[in-house]
Amino acid sequence: MTVLRTFAILITVLIVIPSGTHLFEMPAKLHLERDTYFAVQGIYAGWAWFGAPIIIAVLANLALFLAERRREPSKSFWALCAAALIGMSLLVFFVWVFPANQATSNWTVKPDNWEDLRRQWEYGHAAVALLVGLALASVTLASVRRKR
Repeated sequence: MTVLRTFAILITVLIVIPSGTHLFEMPAKLHLERDTYFAVQGIYAGWAWFGAPIIIAVLANLALFLAERRREPSKSFWALCAAALIGMSLLVFFVWVFPANQATSNWTVKPDNWEDLRRQWEYGHAAVALLVGLALASVTLASVRRKR
């Protein structure tokens, strides 16, 4: 169980890193001019690979939920919350972020409504960061051992 708890926390930390990056970059990026913004967006080429740890984090948190549900139901609830929050972050990504990526061909095409798409992309990522941050807090609560 210790290995599963540790893995669930570490994989959730791994997905918080890129989300936190987007969140902390957002204030500066919202003021960039069009050409500069599109140039900066080029640094995210290849970040689609972060999808794999996201799926693994959902599965790890679900595994922790299943492993703990009979032993410590109140802790298993937090693992389930973590999995659900990460799942919600995927929903936010595919409803707001992904369409902006598609509309701009991953920020290589500059449509007239690029500012709306930028807002949609940036605030979508901010919501994802909030959700995965809450997931990290949840899996941590699921993993903390109480003295008996």
